[in-house]
Amino acid sequence: MVIAFKDPPLCLSVEKPSTCEIDEDGVWSIVGEKASCGMIFSLDVVLSNAVGQPVRKDVQVVASLLYANSGTPVEKTSDLEAPLLVSYDGVEFSAEDKPCNLLNGCASLMLKISQHYSKCDKRLFCIKFEIPNKGSYPFLEAVTNQMRCISRTGGDSVTPKRLNNPLVEGVPPSDGASDRSLSMKRIKLGEEKIPESEFEDGNGTSMEWRPQNHDEEEEDEEEEDQSSTDSENTEVRGSTGSRKYTISDSTIFRYCLGNLTERSLLLKEITNNSGDEEVSEFADQVSLYSGCSHHGCQIKMARKLIAEGTNAWILISRNYQHVHWDNVVIEIEEHFMRIAKCSSRSLTHQDFELLRRICGCYDYITQENFEKMWCWLFPVATAISRGLINGMWRSCSPKWIEGFVTKEEAEHSLQSQEPGTFILRFPTSRSWPHPDAGSLVVTYVGHDYVVRHRLLAVDHICDSSERYTDAKPLQDMLLAEPELSRLGRITRST
Repeated sequence: MVIAFKDPPLCLSVEKPSTCEIDEDGVWSIVGEKASCGMIFSLDVVLSNAVGQPVRKDVQVVASLLYANSGTPVEKTSDLEAPLLVSYDGVEFSAEDKPCNLLNGCASLMLKISQHYSKCDKRLFCIKFEIPNKGSYPFLEAVTNQMRCISRTGGDSVTPKRLNNPLVEGVPPSDGASDRSLSMKRIKLGEEKIPESEFEDGNGTSMEWRPQNHDEEEEDEEEEDQSSTDSENTEVRGSTGSRKYTISDSTIFRYCLGNLTERSLLLKEITNNSGDEEVSEFADQVSLYSGCSHHGCQIKMARKLIAEGTNAWILISRNYQHVHWDNVVIEIEEHFMRIAKCSSRSLTHQDFELLRRICGCYDYITQENFEKMWCWLFPVATAISRGLINGMWRSCSPKWIEGFVTKEEAEHSLQSQEPGTFILRFPTSRSWPHPDAGSLVVTYVGHDYVVRHRLLAVDHICDSSERYTDAKPLQDMLLAEPELSRLGRITRST
């Protein structure tokens, strides 16, 4: 299974109507002449890309009127008229039944609220725009400011108008609204796209690690919660109360768009300044907006990976900038076996040679070399510690996972083999925080005698095996695949 980010992130946004008044709380007031009829007003809806430019796509959006405090739909009027109407050439339709077309990513919609502010216990409204049939992605939804529909002659009071728009880049602070949302696709089935060189693009991550001071972090978080007025922070309210996320949506957006180095630096900053609950929430949000749960797995392991990597290097280096490789292997093996929860299988000479290639070092290793290796080894050890893979790693006869091997070694070993022969390996081009770091790849001979590579998403399989005692062993699941029939062996050139 592979990841392929073909399309850039998209964002749906809405601009303030020019015919409304804004009170001191940022509430939009749509003013009509009589309480019995609302006023027609226009709203501009835009589908833009990551740099804020309208995309050249023709899509449809659906508008609905909600109560701002609860996010529930507004009921029809007493005469069964739809609460929100959309006008086309003077003819009014129910907004929920009439999708609006965005041409080249833009549309100016003529709308009318039929529900009057005073007849709904003075509850505030908001209008939600969403793209139908695209799933629940907040970046593909847009919610207006809180608003009221009032009349000049009906005794409604309007507070003085504020000239400055209280929004940040057109993003409303209304209840239930997110700053942005992101649509990124993860292709779950297909051929693995490995770089031409196994050691390109996946192992360039280098971070300046330092031990964490959790007491200072907690004090900083308390002060930030009391004094923060960051308008990018999103407040989401539900029926049970309110909850504030201190990691902004723009940070989520930056992470989803960033390369491995940018993501690792963001995670270092976040884990230094946020608690476990906030990091977990950040992981869930990135998984939601990107459509890939594997991002969340890498984010949630960040604090432990950085802390254990820092401690490991301190033990290994003992304040020396360069350490001889022969003095490193023992410490690396001890840390690996402890994290992998397997004391019965040691690393081989071939395993260490592959680790040294990932490090990019020869006789001596620096902290930068170590961090490159650790960003690959830690996710692998974490994966091995999990139920089904742990049993396969421990197995010596047959040896389901022979060790750390390269793509080239696997392909060489399968030359002239029968179709269905396969080898399991950990891809050397996938390092933390790549979403597939620590995953298994099955390299196999296809029915046409061509060697292929498939990335296995084993995290869901492992989770299910922990919940259900009758789950099949992973090797049985593999052998049940029509393209896989027998386990191959690694043959190395001497």
